[in-house]
Amino acid sequence: MNIALVIAGGSGKRMGQDIPKQFISVYDKPILVYTLENFQKHPLVDEIVIVSIEGWIDVVKAYTVQFGLTKVKSVIAGGDTVQESIRNGVFSLEDRVGEDDVIIIHDGIRPMIEDEIITDVIRIAGVNGNGVTATDYNEQIFVMNEDRQTTERFIPRETIKRVATPQAYQFGLLDRSYHRAFEEKIGIYGSSYTNNMMIDLGETLYFAMGSDRNIKLTTKDDLQLFKAYLKVKSGR
Repeated sequence: MNIALVIAGGSGKRMGQDIPKQFISVYDKPILVYTLENFQKHPLVDEIVIVSIEGWIDVVKAYTVQFGLTKVKSVIAGGDTVQESIRNGVFSLEDRVGEDDVIIIHDGIRPMIEDEIITDVIRIAGVNGNGVTATDYNEQIFVMNEDRQTTERFIPRETIKRVATPQAYQFGLLDRSYHRAFEEKIGIYGSSYTNNMMIDLGETLYFAMGSDRNIKLTTKDDLQLFKAYLKVKSGR
């Protein structure tokens, strides 16, 4: 079984809106719903679990009915951090998911995810235990000196990848890792995500296909880019 765990627990302050960015409507549909529809229509995804910011759970449940998101089986409350939210989602599956089932973790504000990306990350995780969406990095990366104004060292771009969601993990590995991480306080603070945590716990991660289109809608400029994408896609 393949389960999409969609994280919609952020407040989205950088978007400059009065509501969390995942609930902003674009052409009469919330951003979160666009994201969910990608998993709803994908033939390899059996189920969707949504982790929602507190106070919006009933709204999310209403969306699932309004937009025919029949694969959504539960909506649960997130935590104070993204890692707490993912942990809550993972732990909610413990009584009904098998060790080898694949959990696809995805940001609710990445609505431009393509079918091929979902397919490949599921495939890689099924073979290796995990799969992390990644793309080549095409810009120059320099390391700052302590004064933060000069540099004497760069990182060859051929040696790095830019990673995003979706990330997929076999449930046994994922569940054990979150228990250990929170018990031992490893990889759960700041901007840490599941992939960072796995590295901190000593796991090897496997790259899956990525896409430059799969951006995270964080700013107003990102939102305008998404609107342009929808116009092109729909021929508006």
